[in-house]
Amino acid sequence: MLPLAPDWPITTGRLVIRPWTMDDLAAFVDIRSREEVVRYLYEVALGPSDSDLARERLAARLSGRIDREDEWMNVAVVVDGVPVGDVGLCARPHRTFELGYVLHPDHWGKGVATEAAAALVSLAFSHGAHRIMADIDARNAASARVLERLGFRREAHFHQDQWVKGEWTDTYIYALLADEFPQAT
Repeated sequence: MLPLAPDWPITTGRLVIRPWTMDDLAAFVDIRSREEVVRYLYEVALGPSDSDLARERLAARLSGRIDREDEWMNVAVVVDGVPVGDVGLCARPHRTFELGYVLHPDHWGKGVATEAAAALVSLAFSHGAHRIMADIDARNAASARVLERLGFRREAHFHQDQWVKGEWTDTYIYALLADEFPQAT
């Protein structure tokens, strides 16, 4: 199954999904410096003055490919020429990928996360994935709704299993098998 090196960009009805570029730094910082965006992420928030950290995190997203297990491929979700978030896959053992997504609050509730995530789920299954999973903070109801719209089922609820930003948090694990994905049939 590996490596995963798609032909970019991927286009959907409203979105262009493509690798980040260093020209996207201002949009990347704008998204990642918002408390409401990073609240449920395991990584620390980027503040407006964290330009070195932002550059480092953006540089890690530039390849738009996965070359080995446990490597993330995070790519930009672009609406009307402007990056508004990212969607990513991480290769896990046994033909499994982990899915993640982050979106600017101006685009919440409009189906953008669902559309972008569906594109990457379809990509992974078309490259031989057997299972795609997502691990989310249990308080993040909006993220759970995205996964459920895509047909993911909640497989686990881990109680106080993560120490994140100074508190114990619960985790939900969601998953979807290739033959359960509507576009696979």
